Amino acid sequence: MDIQKLKQKKSIQELLEFGIIVFDKPADCTSFDVSDFVRRKLKLKKTSHFGTLDPMVTGVLPIALGRATKLTGFFLGEDKEYIGTMRIHEDVSLEEIRKVINEKFMGTIIQLPPVKSRVKRQEREREIKKFELLEKKGKEVSFLVECQGGTYVRKLVHDLGEEMKIGAHMIHLKRIRAGIFVEKEMITKEDFEKAVEEFEEAITHTHCETQHQITHTHREALKDGEGKEEKLRRMIIPAEIVSEVYPIVQIKEDDLKHILTGKPIHKIDLIKNEKFENNKIVCAFIENRFIGMYKVSNNGDIFAMPEFVLQPVN
Repeated sequence: MDIQKLKQKKSIQELLEFGIIVFDKPADCTSFDVSDFVRRKLKLKKTSHFGTLDPMVTGVLPIALGRATKLTGFFLGEDKEYIGTMRIHEDVSLEEIRKVINEKFMGTIIQLPPVKSRVKRQEREREIKKFELLEKKGKEVSFLVECQGGTYVRKLVHDLGEEMKIGAHMIHLKRIRAGIFVEKEMITKEDFEKAVEEFEEAITHTHCETQHQITHTHREALKDGEGKEEKLRRMIIPAEIVSEVYPIVQIKEDDLKHILTGKPIHKIDLIKNEKFENNKIVCAFIENRFIGMYKVSNNGDIFAMPEFVLQPVN
């Protein structure tokens, strides 16, 4: 699936209806605050974020637009990557800290969520794929962590300090990757506001043109497009990018009317014979048209049951 080619074929309205923006979350605000800010600026009915960041944590925060909010759960749990700084309470060498990390804080660990968390406080297994110490300045140590979604990095740092009996706390953390969404795709609040402002200006000018009130300068600006709709277009990722997380199955158009009402995908609906284990999540497409998310059941003639179907807008 070529997401860029698909994006070029979509109108800005289609992208706003079923798209994703990778926001650079500032400090001192919640993930919900960012999502609601995007919703109000774009005048959308719904937005949602892909995974909560603590108010003081910055960085990659994907925001689903419109009907893409229905895909939020399919992105949660993907691996995350962070860079941050911890302060150790007693001075020890990087070598000593690395030794404890390699022995106790790599691979599968048991983590108890912090007291101030929205989840039930019970021990959970989490996988730490990378925990690298980058630099030490006095008692401040910068680090990089790659971990399973749902890992509390602040608690990871605290537990490391407890294990070493020196104490440690996190003083800065930035998420640089959330699943397939990476730092280079982020947009700042300032750039987003500017893009929306210019997009709204283009809409106003278009309306004026229909009333024969647009000036020659405005007409040329609309022809050019740059800095009007295009800035916002570049910021929006088609939500079909979910197909980079889950495998694609191509289905026939023959029974599309019933499939769009929530009918299961039968084996006869498939373009080719597909073999997936039960409960595997797949994306259904008709060529480049996204149909929905399905859970494989392999129950008799039924191939998969619908989890989310993208019905056409009336």
